[in-house]
Amino acid sequence: MSWAQTRVLRAGIQTAVALIYPPRCLGCGSQVESDFGLCSACWRDTPFIDGTVCEGCGIPLQGVADGHRIECDDCMQTPRPWRQGRAALLYADRARQLVLALKHGDRSDIARPAGGWMARAARPLLGPDTLIAPVPLHWTRLVRRRYNQAALLARALAQETGAELCPDLLVRIRRTRMLDDATAEERLEILRGAIAAHPWRRLRMVGRPVLLVDDVMTSGATLAACTAACHAAGAGSVDVVVLARVAKDD
Repeated sequence: MSWAQTRVLRAGIQTAVALIYPPRCLGCGSQVESDFGLCSACWRDTPFIDGTVCEGCGIPLQGVADGHRIECDDCMQTPRPWRQGRAALLYADRARQLVLALKHGDRSDIARPAGGWMARAARPLLGPDTLIAPVPLHWTRLVRRRYNQAALLARALAQETGAELCPDLLVRIRRTRMLDDATAEERLEILRGAIAAHPWRRLRMVGRPVLLVDDVMTSGATLAACTAACHAAGAGSVDVVVLARVAKDD
């Protein structure tokens, strides 16, 4: 079979599949024009972050960038151990539903478009030698959940940007309790010493910029623990990007 015939056959198969399984909105399940997309209503209900942002955590800020570093009150009060941080979405409305579906609902299909959204936010942080790495899960949680949502996002981001990925650059050497009801200070203490560089991978980050990937940033304690592990292993610099940033109520 020639290349042209193969192409025609493949297009026919794709058309047949689309007729049987038409593309559905990632948010509500309604029919859309292409795979891995949002319908117009869900797009309006998804709070994408744009414009001026805090350079520490990526939360949107009022005003216009003036060439100087801009940070939110939280990042000024508690300086971040990483260099810069970005987020694609605010953790609210449809974005919150998408994150929860990815994290707890076996919706791994969300990772692919999320990687594109995160790539848009992370472009200023990416250099020619940047190494992308996900926030790790403890093996006991990985067995129960069956996948690490941060690793899925990191892989999608690497595919979108062409940057190098090391999915097991970091490991959780100690299991910690759930952090949902802990204060920011308690989270830092719980995670102290819980994350380290993988002994067989640590040389890959020596002197190189590392971009850490996670699904949600709340207090930033988990990303801070990962950043400390990267610094201890000799990383050149550390930046972070998350799918969604939790914003404090005014």
